Amino acid sequence: MSGPRTERWYRAVWRWHFYAGLFCVPFVLWLSVTGGIYLFKPQIEAALYAPYRDVTQGPAPRLSPAAIAARAVAAVPGSLLHKYVLPESPADAVEVLVGQGSADVRVWVHPQTGAVLHQVPEEDRLMRVVFRLHGELLAGDRGSALVETAACWTVVMLLTGLFLWWPRAGSRLAGTLYPRLKKGRAAFWRDMHAVTGIWISLGALFLVVSGLPWANAWGDYFRQVRAITGTDGALQDWSAGTAADAAVRARADAGMRAMMSEHAAHHGMVMAHVAPPPAALDAVTARAAALRFAAPVEVSPPAAPGAPWQVRSQAEDRPRRDSAEIAGDGRLVGIQRFADRHWIDRAVGYGVAIHEGAWAGLLNQVVNLAVLLGLVLLCVSSTVLWWRRRPESELGAPKALAPLRHSWALVALVLALALAMPMFGLSLALAVLAETVLGRAAPALRHWAGWRAPG
Repeated sequence: MSGPRTERWYRAVWRWHFYAGLFCVPFVLWLSVTGGIYLFKPQIEAALYAPYRDVTQGPAPRLSPAAIAARAVAAVPGSLLHKYVLPESPADAVEVLVGQGSADVRVWVHPQTGAVLHQVPEEDRLMRVVFRLHGELLAGDRGSALVETAACWTVVMLLTGLFLWWPRAGSRLAGTLYPRLKKGRAAFWRDMHAVTGIWISLGALFLVVSGLPWANAWGDYFRQVRAITGTDGALQDWSAGTAADAAVRARADAGMRAMMSEHAAHHGMVMAHVAPPPAALDAVTARAAALRFAAPVEVSPPAAPGAPWQVRSQAEDRPRRDSAEIAGDGRLVGIQRFADRHWIDRAVGYGVAIHEGAWAGLLNQVVNLAVLLGLVLLCVSSTVLWWRRRPESELGAPKALAPLRHSWALVALVLALALAMPMFGLSLALAVLAETVLGRAAPALRHWAGWRAPG
């Protein structure tokens, strides 16, 4: 009984690796290309927005933050102040985010003349488009769910690949740790696949897992687990899909409008909206600048009447992000350093920073890019291997050549991953159901797909 059972597990491992590869290859290629572009966000945005640095001329006095914000709000009729970004240099144009609901417009204002130098919807900025291409295929929450499912199956593909190709007793290093370049084309593509997988799988697994907090389903699952276990802390420092971001912005806008209505009622006025008190913005930005948070630093109006203003560092290197609450008179209400956060938030912060290539500067970017290029090579080599070896009348699922000990351990790991990653668990259940039902109902389809025989 042990032999056939071992063979069954072995074939299951091969099938999961093969089907995961077929499903994931297009997504992995897409995520590798878009992720490779996003890695260099700081350099790209520095070049794009260079015209709005060093714009001042001579010793002319600067406008107050309130006056600058007013110019930005006036440039987008009907908008509200959402965020005032402290300029990194006094000579730079000031960036102000205004808008309604979840639709932000970023406005660059000359600090001396108040002229609007440029404005663009926040979601139309190049790197925001790349971000949405990478995380949701420009398809909102549905695209995010598809990317999340592919990411989960990529974890399975990488783990099963490591299990199947890892060097064992009696195996040689050639073809595993380095390719055999004189063995012909067939051996070349086989070795490129195996060797690349051995070298980059751990880095690729880290990139995939560290990206899951952004996903809608897994991000929500993660928040619920933290709430149940009592490990949730302050507002998390990463987004989890367009719906969540829109909800946060809508709540903030509702609070702002409530504050404005209260202000209008107190003064016996009826008006569409009222700008935040100029003295408050001036006092808050002055105190925020004195905190010397890592740039860029965003100052946000209160989300409810009487609440303090929010000051947050949005540094690319997330472990440098600190935040504070400041009253409208400039009094510091509270401050939170990155080191003060729950250890889970700190761990995710480091993971996200490394994922985005921001933790160790250019070195981090280059290492991540090497991993992404390795993933591209894995996809190309696997496609070539499949296309060259597949029978004409079958999909080409690999046949197990010999029993392999302890395959059951990897199957158990896959089942554990199904519990840890809901989208993977759901899609795995649907795949098993389809294999069982369609395999019994259509033997020809079962043979073409390489599914195991029932029983």
